[in-house]
Amino acid sequence: MKLNQLKDNPGARHTRILVGRGIGSGKGKTGGRGVKGQKARTGVSIKGFEGGQSSLLRRMPKRGFTNRNKLKYAEINLSDLQEAFDAKKLSASKTIDVATLIEAGILHKAGDGLKLLGNGELKTKATIVATKASKAAVEAVEKAGGKVDIIPAKVNKLLKPKKEAKKK
Repeated sequence: MKLNQLKDNPGARHTRILVGRGIGSGKGKTGGRGVKGQKARTGVSIKGFEGGQSSLLRRMPKRGFTNRNKLKYAEINLSDLQEAFDAKKLSASKTIDVATLIEAGILHKAGDGLKLLGNGELKTKATIVATKASKAAVEAVEKAGGKVDIIPAKVNKLLKPKKEAKKK
């Protein structure tokens, strides 16, 4: 094989549609933009514009706010833990924390910590490290012979790796 014999696979390259190159091209005259006017021109963004009338977004009342510092926990129920033990995804001999649950494929994101919820029943004795836990969850784990260690969110935040600052 020589360099002059190299060739793309059939269908690997597509010819670009040339827009606005005469009526015979099939995409001529208005070039797929409809008719005349402001929207036919380039660089126009009038998505919220209502012809000078006050836009709907500005007319609607605003109330409340979203707390930017709110912590988002990765939540798990006791029933989910028991299913993981039964399916041999988790080992009861190891301590169970967010990293273990992510590694086992039970959780997808760590969030700001683990919140243990008491929905379901736990039959396996296990040590669980969480940021928060409901009373029912703690009682159920202790009833099964296990233990729940609670690490505050502030400590958890310090242990989490920080994102790198964007370079300007």
